[in-house]
Amino acid sequence: VVKFRRTGESSRSEEDGISGEHEVQIEGVRTELEPVELGDGAAVPKEFANPTDDTFMVEDAVEAIGFGKFQWKLSVITGLAWANAMEMMILSILAPQLHCEWRLPSWQVALLTSVVFVGMMSSSTLWGNISDQYGRKTGLKISVLWTLYYGILSGFAPIYSWILVLRGLVGFGIGGVPQSVTLYAEFLPMKARAKCILLIEVFWALGTVFEVLLAVVVMPTLGWRWLLILSALPLLLFAALCFWLPESARYDVLSGNQEKALATLKRIATENGAPMPLGKLVVSRQEDRGKMRDLFTPHFRWTTLLLWFIWFSNAFSYYGLVLLTTELFQAGDVCSISSRRQEVKAKCSLTCEYLTEEDYTDLLWTTLSEFPGVLVTLWIIDRIGRKKTMALSFLVFSLCSLLLFLCVGRNVLTVLLFIARAFISGGFQAAYVYTPEVYPTATRALGLGTCSGMARVGALITPFIAQVMLESSVYLTLLVYSGCCLLAALASCFLPIETKGRGLQESSHKEWGQEMVGRGSHSPGESQE
Repeated sequence: VVKFRRTGESSRSEEDGISGEHEVQIEGVRTELEPVELGDGAAVPKEFANPTDDTFMVEDAVEAIGFGKFQWKLSVITGLAWANAMEMMILSILAPQLHCEWRLPSWQVALLTSVVFVGMMSSSTLWGNISDQYGRKTGLKISVLWTLYYGILSGFAPIYSWILVLRGLVGFGIGGVPQSVTLYAEFLPMKARAKCILLIEVFWALGTVFEVLLAVVVMPTLGWRWLLILSALPLLLFAALCFWLPESARYDVLSGNQEKALATLKRIATENGAPMPLGKLVVSRQEDRGKMRDLFTPHFRWTTLLLWFIWFSNAFSYYGLVLLTTELFQAGDVCSISSRRQEVKAKCSLTCEYLTEEDYTDLLWTTLSEFPGVLVTLWIIDRIGRKKTMALSFLVFSLCSLLLFLCVGRNVLTVLLFIARAFISGGFQAAYVYTPEVYPTATRALGLGTCSGMARVGALITPFIAQVMLESSVYLTLLVYSGCCLLAALASCFLPIETKGRGLQESSHKEWGQEMVGRGSHSPGESQE
């Protein structure tokens, strides 16, 4: 039996079974056909690819094409941009070196770290606006090239004021690199999105590990200037390969460039060896892009405010733990810090110590704790959902912070610190998965940019807690971090939208559940949160 439909009838009509279809019996044709089953994430065979739909959206095409060679290439290239973690990790190596070499007082050393976060905080929203107005690829390329240029220039800084300004400009560029997540997410099918975004988070951990290993080789021989220059290598490689990057098809459709978006989708289908959906590419609804007020519409107001606090808490706790780790390791345990502080106050503020091989080893072990965080998050994020993953990460960090109140030995202290850092980094990764999924295409980059800006506020404040407040009360310091993460866990639970199992939202005018969520991913009776 061959079924066909008259031209002009909607493929989505509920009356297809009444008047839209006709049957013709053909003699001599084998009727016992074998069923075809598709595995999870498998591309639709060409003979079955959307044979009757008159129109399709970008989300339909991305789901039909599936994950393949194109996405693997995109993972590596955007991962190179994400390896800017080297520019962050270098702060813990550069500060003590300049403290000794240029005889800087401690407040100037702290300012050298803070100015990077000031630059990141001031630019995050700007890069989000650029990405929403001029394209994801454009915003990402400019921010990476900006970071590369001033990162290399920092190696030639003659005096403190110059390196202070140049590192601030590096931070300004780093504020735009999270837009790589926006570009990356918009090319991923729903079932692979969480795992793939976590995959490029691995590049962050790899960047920090590579920075420590590079410092072990370079610092004793070539010095900190060459370390600054060589640390820009991943961004230099990205700049050489970024010509391959396409613009987001979702952005092109929203901008009215359907032909360019269609060409991009055909390129992906060709590289993946998968068929394109048949029909005409359409956009759900044309709307303005990248306005701040769109983040505070009734549908997204609470989501935006809660996400801002979640991102603030993530950065506040993550970077605070990095600073606390050095203090706690040097003291041996929490109970030894008070007596150690009394001894330090008697010393000159210009007293300095160069990093030793043991210090680099401790830095390396601390950095390696991020990999378990990636693995745990990867395992649970699609099982319990994005909201619960973030809440669990904050709760475990809060518990470990409270356990530090005990006068434990160095081995137990190390285990607690590693568990805490693994889970808080996992919470950060879950936020990077959730945020691009929850906002529609029109405000996705802006939403991610403002959240990243709030994270920089937390990173800017945390040195005053982890270093200044620690001098007066270590227990109050730990209580602040524990309480902040406990509130962040509650905020994660109160987020109104769970994005697990949903496609990226194309329009802010559609309610959740109306967007395409992958062929066959939901049965008619399945509930939508």
